[in-house]
Amino acid sequence: MIRAAGFRVSKPRVFEANTLYDTARGELRRKGCLLRVRETGRHGVLTYKGTPLGGKYKDREELEVCVDNPQRLREIISRLGYVPGFRYEKYRTEYRRPHESGAAMLDETPVGVYLELEGAPRWIDRAARSLGFSQSDYSTASYYDLYVDYCRKHRLKVSNMTYPTNSPRITVTA
Repeated sequence: MIRAAGFRVSKPRVFEANTLYDTARGELRRKGCLLRVRETGRHGVLTYKGTPLGGKYKDREELEVCVDNPQRLREIISRLGYVPGFRYEKYRTEYRRPHESGAAMLDETPVGVYLELEGAPRWIDRAARSLGFSQSDYSTASYYDLYVDYCRKHRLKVSNMTYPTNSPRITVTA
């Protein structure tokens, strides 16, 4: 479906371990903000996301910095008073179409496979249509919200969205 719509792999499939940080009182979450450490092997990305503006597209400030030592980054965040909260894992493959600025990310998670379209609203609408989706299919839910919904539907305890350590990793071919 993705390749048939003209998308090509721009970043190969990689395993990501993501940890959200907040104060003990949950001040960032209450404001709709997010502080995340994403680890891919020995590399990491620290991301701050501001309060979403709302609407059918998730639009918010996003600041990122890459680090070569995620362990040290976690120590610094801890010293600043932030504590680890929700952890989620996924495999991500990034796709792009030639001469276009948007990107399609295919995320394989322990609770399902999701497609994230990132770009200008007009690009998102065009890309979604070319992939067979309509605006009624759009969601701006976070992975935490998707996971909580999944747990509720399957009567599971909400914890972290991680793969069992003894299970085989899922593979999706696109």
